[in-house]
Amino acid sequence: MLDIRLVRSNPDIIRADLKKRNTIEKLPWIDDLLKKDARSRELKVETDALRQRRNTIAREINRARKAGENPVVLLAEAANLPELIRDLDIEKEEIARSIHYYLMRLPNILHESVPVGKDDTENVEIRRVGTCRIPDFELKNHGQLAAENGWADFERATKISGAGFYFLKGSLVLLDMALQRFSIDLLTHKGYTPVIPPFMINRSSYEGVTDLDDFEKVMYKIDGDDMYLIATSEHPIGAMYRDEIFEEGDLPLRLAGISPCFRREIGAHGLDTKGLFRVHQFTKVEQFVFCKPDDSSQIHDELLANAEEVFKKLLIPYRVVSICTGDIGTVAAKKYDIEAWMPRENAYREVVSCSNCTSYQAVRLNIKVRDKSDFESKQYVHTLNSTAIATSRVMRAILENFQKNDGSVEIPQVLRPYLNDKEYL
Repeated sequence: MLDIRLVRSNPDIIRADLKKRNTIEKLPWIDDLLKKDARSRELKVETDALRQRRNTIAREINRARKAGENPVVLLAEAANLPELIRDLDIEKEEIARSIHYYLMRLPNILHESVPVGKDDTENVEIRRVGTCRIPDFELKNHGQLAAENGWADFERATKISGAGFYFLKGSLVLLDMALQRFSIDLLTHKGYTPVIPPFMINRSSYEGVTDLDDFEKVMYKIDGDDMYLIATSEHPIGAMYRDEIFEEGDLPLRLAGISPCFRREIGAHGLDTKGLFRVHQFTKVEQFVFCKPDDSSQIHDELLANAEEVFKKLLIPYRVVSICTGDIGTVAAKKYDIEAWMPRENAYREVVSCSNCTSYQAVRLNIKVRDKSDFESKQYVHTLNSTAIATSRVMRAILENFQKNDGSVEIPQVLRPYLNDKEYL
């Protein structure tokens, strides 16, 4: 959420940003928001003045009675004040709800370096790393290969849970766990603290970290409870310090979330996306950082470098893409994706999302940092998140990039210590 003081001081910047995001339908909100904000401040002055007058009248009535006077005029004025204050408070509450509605739905202000574009076709490639394999034999579908080898069961999962679910079995279970441990070890050596968060959180906390549209498109709600299954560990970790104040020396706070992720929507259709790629449930290791505002740009680069290191060490070719204004979403001010090479599709597919959310989540969650040189001075922290590894997507990349012409799959060298030094699945 944007701080109302920021909108008040920079309405033209907000308008220009909405145009870049192709969300011009929200432009009229700015004028109405500013008008309501001005009226809200007027109402505060008026109600404060009436309350002060009420206190003054009470003293004057008391003095008049002590002096043996009849304060009939003052009593009449005092009798009218509660209704006047109540009416203004009602108006103030209605305006506050409208202001909150607008602020919760206005997107973050984009970083000036975000490329301008209408949709994902205009995202900008930053670099490619690794040699893309073009096999001289026909690669097997990764889902078919997993099923044939007894590493996954999609049909029985569909029978009991529906499309988009799967049973992992045998070697893929161990590979999944190896990928988790590999990425966790990499991050802990860099100072990240592993965290297993709650897998359900309430709506008020969820509203602090995500686009409100996600509640309809993405989240699984628990019937009968004000609880939602998490779509990523970023969400509960982001809300963990809700309504708290960090001391400056506590930041940056680097965390590595480990959790299953539950999502109703499962992305765009494409070749071989049904097996392990387009799923409602998967496991992910997520990087999350709380930091001072001046540090967030540097830490964004750090998160991206960590995620790239994962894929470099796995020897999976990838490219880094800067997400354009029309594709970036509501919460992030700047975002990179890493897309891994999928040889059967002859294309790169997204495996990592890396975002600098600046103070957007912190304003919603009321998370601040205190200035060590001025105890009374506080500002909102910045929050950043990035996938370290989404295991199901990486397993697809491994099953394709390391598949041999006999259908066997070589285990990436860096994972072998986690798999009893086996060379093949």
